[in-house]
This record gives sequence, C-alpha cells and structure tokens, in this order.
Amino acid sequence: MSLDLFGAAAIFWGLAMLLAAACRQAGAARAALALGIVSALGGCLASLLGGGAAAARLFASGDTLVRFRVDPAAAWLLGWGLAAALAAVAAGTPARRPRVWTAGASLSLLGALGVVGVQDGVSFLIAWEIMSLGGAVLLMGDQQGPVAPSGRAALFMLGLLEVGSVALLAAVLILSARHMAFAAWPETLRHASDGLIVLTGLLLVAGFGAKLGLLPFYEWYPAAYGSASGASGAILSGAVLNAAWFGLARGVFQWVPRFPGLTVFGGVLVVIGTLTAVLAILYAFQQEDWRRLLAFSSAENAAVAVVALGAAVLFRSDRLPLLEGFAFTVGLLQLGGHSLAKGTLLLTADHVHETRGHYQIAQSHLLAQSPWTLGLGGLCAAMSLAALPPQAGFVSEWYLFQTVFQDFRLHEVGAQIALAFAGAGLALTAAIALATMAKLFGVGLLGKNGAQGAPGSVRREGAILVLGLAVLGYAVGMPWWIRGLIHGRIAHAGPAAASLTRGLILVPLDPHFAFISPTLLVIAGPLLALVPLGILAFGLRSGRRSVATWAHGLAALPQASATTALAFSNALREFYSFVYRPRTVAKQRTEKRSYFIKAVRFEYGQTPLFGPALFTPVTRFVRALARRASILQMGSMNAYLAYIGVLLLLVLASVFWG
Repeated sequence: MSLDLFGAAAIFWGLAMLLAAACRQAGAARAALALGIVSALGGCLASLLGGGAAAARLFASGDTLVRFRVDPAAAWLLGWGLAAALAAVAAGTPARRPRVWTAGASLSLLGALGVVGVQDGVSFLIAWEIMSLGGAVLLMGDQQGPVAPSGRAALFMLGLLEVGSVALLAAVLILSARHMAFAAWPETLRHASDGLIVLTGLLLVAGFGAKLGLLPFYEWYPAAYGSASGASGAILSGAVLNAAWFGLARGVFQWVPRFPGLTVFGGVLVVIGTLTAVLAILYAFQQEDWRRLLAFSSAENAAVAVVALGAAVLFRSDRLPLLEGFAFTVGLLQLGGHSLAKGTLLLTADHVHETRGHYQIAQSHLLAQSPWTLGLGGLCAAMSLAALPPQAGFVSEWYLFQTVFQDFRLHEVGAQIALAFAGAGLALTAAIALATMAKLFGVGLLGKNGAQGAPGSVRREGAILVLGLAVLGYAVGMPWWIRGLIHGRIAHAGPAAASLTRGLILVPLDPHFAFISPTLLVIAGPLLALVPLGILAFGLRSGRRSVATWAHGLAALPQASATTALAFSNALREFYSFVYRPRTVAKQRTEKRSYFIKAVRFEYGQTPLFGPALFTPVTRFVRALARRASILQMGSMNAYLAYIGVLLLLVLASVFWG
C-alpha cells in the first residue's frame, strides 16, 4: 500500500514538472504537486502504521538491482516535512515565475523521496543531486530581489552543496568497494583500519552537513533563503532538511560499523553540532529580514538534532542501547516539530511581504490589522521555536537536555566532557533562541508603528492557522505520537520510546528523574486563566484608572522612539563583538559647506565568520588558477592539435605500461 502511494506521488510530481513546462497556466501544475504531496503523506502514514514496508524492485542497472524502501524513521521525518510543504502549496507563493517554482518544488520533493527510499549508492547520489537542483530551481522561480544577488546566492548554495556531494561521492566509493547495494555496506568496513572508518564517517558528516548547515556550510543559508519566498523556505526547512538528517543517521548507524574510535567520532558530532547551534542562533538574532533570521534558525535546529545524533553515537560506543534509542528518538521529535513551526513562520513571512511589500522585521501594526488566525498560528510557532511550554519545541528540547544530563552513565571522560559541553552550549542556544523569537514576533508583528497595509490572502492566513495549531497538536499529542513510534517499529527508537511516557506524562526513561505533561498543561492552563480573568472582571466593575505610557519623561510617546530590530539586538551585538565583528558606516553628504547636510547614510552589519577566512581565499585561488589555465583556450588550431597529440601519446604510453 505505502509503495503504491509513493509511486503515485512520484508520478504526480513528474506530471507537475511536465505541466509546468508545457502549460501557461500554473494551476494544473500546482494541483499535480499538491496531489503528489497528499499521496506521499498517505505513503508515510501507511509505512508507520504497517511497521515498515518491503523493498520494491524498480529496475536493474548492471549488476545492481535498484530497490526502493522507505524506513519508518524516514516516513516519520518525511511526513512532517510534507505537511509543511502541503501548507505552502495551499497558501500559494509570491514567486515571480510560479511554473518554475512548481517545477522546483516537485524536483526537490522527488529528490528527497529518493534520498530516503533508494537502496544503492548510484541511485542515492542521483537523488541527492536532484534534491539540490530542485532547491536552485526554487530560487530561480522566486526571484525575490535583484537578479544578480539572487543568482550569486543560488550559485553559492550550489557550490557548497557540491562540496558536500564530492564528499558523499568519496564516501560511497569507499563503502561500495564490494557492492553498490546498501545491504552490503556494513561488511565493507568491518575489517578496515580505524583510520579508514573515521575518514568515511567524516566524509559523511561533511556531505550531509552541507545540506544540514553544519559549520562552515550554514553560511549559504541566509543568502539562499533571503532571495527566496517563505513557501520555498518551508520546503527546504522541512522535507529536504529532514531527508539530509536521515541520511546522516543511516550512515552513522547502518553504514559505519562499531569500531574502537566510535567515541571520538560521536564527540566530534556533538561538538560540531553544538558550535553550529550557538553560532547560527547568534547570527539569527541580528537579522532584520524574516527569511534570513528563519534561515539561521533552521541551521540551529538542524544542529540541535545533530547533537542528539552525536549523543546516540556516544551511548552506542558505550553499549547503552536504551540511551542510544532515547537520543535517536529525540532527534526525530526535534525535526518533526521544527518542520511544522518553521513552515508556519515562513508562511507568515510571505504574509508580511504580501501586506507590507517587504520582508523586513519592523514595526508595522500588522497583527492589529490582520485576522486573529495570523496571530494564533504565528504565536504557536514562535513559542515552539523559543522552546516555551506547552509547545513542540519545549518538549523536544526538554528531552534533549535530559539526554545530555545522562553523561554520568558514560565511562570515558572525553565523552562525558562532550555531553557537558553540549549542555552548556544548548543552554546558551535556548536563551538566545527565546530572545530571537521575541524579537521576530514582538517587533515584526506586535509593533504599532505603521500605516494600513494591503489585505492578505485568506488561503495563506488559513494555512498559517492550521499549521500553527498543528504545532500545538504535535506537543499535546506527544504521548500518542511516541506510541506511534513504537507501533512503527522504528530502529533504535522502539524500546526507548516505550519508556518515554507514563499515561499522559512524559518522562526521560525514569519517572523518578523528571517529568512534564504538555497535554495536562493545556487542560490546566485555561482553568488557571480563570483567576486573572476574575480579577480583571472585578476591576472593571470597580472602575479603572488610565495613566500615560512612560516615554522617557516625555509627555507623549513619539513614533520615532519605537523599538527597531537593531535596537532590540544591539546589546548582544556589542557583547559578542568578537564573534560578530560588527561593521558600522555613517556618512554625510553636504553641499558647499559642512553644515548644509543633504543626506545621511548609515549602514551596519556583521562580518561572516567563515567567509573572509575560508571562502574568499578559495575563490581567489580558483580565479587565479582559471586565469593561468585560460592560456589553454587561446584559439590556436596548432595548439589544439598539439594537445590531441600529447593525449594520444599518453594513451599509448598507458597501454604499453600496462
């Protein structure tokens, strides 16, 4: 059943690409895209309810039989990402070229389905490239800005993703020494040296980390998301991101065998994930564009899930299967809730663009002039990404903290230090994430400084409400979702998931250690709200006193004193100036005399951490090499004949040498 639905999804997405290329109307192509998403969602649900699906034989390629099978863990991750993608398609996109955008979305989702489903190295690499190409096509369809910066953003993204693809290609060549099928890979490195196994693991981290945004790759996120629409970001931060994390998890647990250096490898994952989370959320806090802020937030959440994966590797190396399954389950829960919450806020960003004409985080009186659906959906999502109870992000991050608190169960000091470092880094990340979401929602939606804007799309407002309430439903229904993980027989998660609930209460394996219950909190919250409501009602009866708002001693609050995105985050910008290396430019243009000021230009920003030190020198080296190699293309026929002659001699020499 699930395989039939996944096959139907692939057919619909292929049809959507054909219709986008052949038809002038984008409606038919978008309908095919939506039908494909619905079919794939049905396939994910059938895979989870059926405890996994058998592998389907697609075709033969040489001596390799191409098979397709969606693991229950992949179905879980892909399903929540597809839910966000369906909301994005239903809401509509502000893309300037809707047909190109539909083709890019179909291509990305088709590639993501292939990444999680194919069972051999060649097909996997092809699916990976299709998924990357789909992201670039999405950006080409959006064109949310000048052509030149958008093109550079797409090329920068593809360049870094190709670095990851080369790393994955090298890892596949090592793993497929015996056979291209995944089933043969665990035995490939069984008797290999520790150095080769570590190298393979690091290649997998670099390859999948390019898509996940692990340092230094997270620097392609803001430019790419900043030149795209929120609908594109919902797909990239949902199904695409989740597929990349599943690929890394499959590589760590299935392709790389248990070996003596596994503790070091797990520690590296934990440290890389922690540093990425801290740096990404620090840069997210300074952004003034909805999409760029949410892009860094996506990298931060992906890094948090990688920390959970690294913790699972550490527990695996110490032969603690229950804790290994606990950490792996936390990664699944983290990415599921993140897909819903991030999709909600990215669609909210499109609503800001539609009603205000820009994506800037600025006070615009938007929430007061929009339906209540926008505020409720956006609030649920912002609370989740800020890890506030009772939302989904609070549940997953609470579980993650309980995971790193288990460091005392490990025997090696290095592993204990790695988890302690992760605990400190995650605490800092959670605190800045709270401030970041307060800035996004408070300045971006609650501000009162602004004129009446254009009306928003009813479909988008409805999609924001449904997806935002799904975030709350994800948290409230967590006891049932975890039981679904048990029923789905997800590898590593089954026995551990059975120990994570006690009725409606969530526990970290041991009910005597700690517990929470978002379900009961949602029930008790309205009851507790009766107390302040009663006090308010009593105050209204007895009369109320109105006083002026404090405005720094002024009689009235001037509009110019409204809090801006820079004012909100400038204190942290100065405190962490050694990380940000802030740039501030203030110039005046005068006429005739210096006191006749005609214009004032003020610019500020932050220097990327890896751009000047890593990417810029590499770019200069490639350009210098290209200039030197350009002599080979001088246009001389004699030179080209000489090249052919030299190649012929080399071929003959290789034959005689053999």
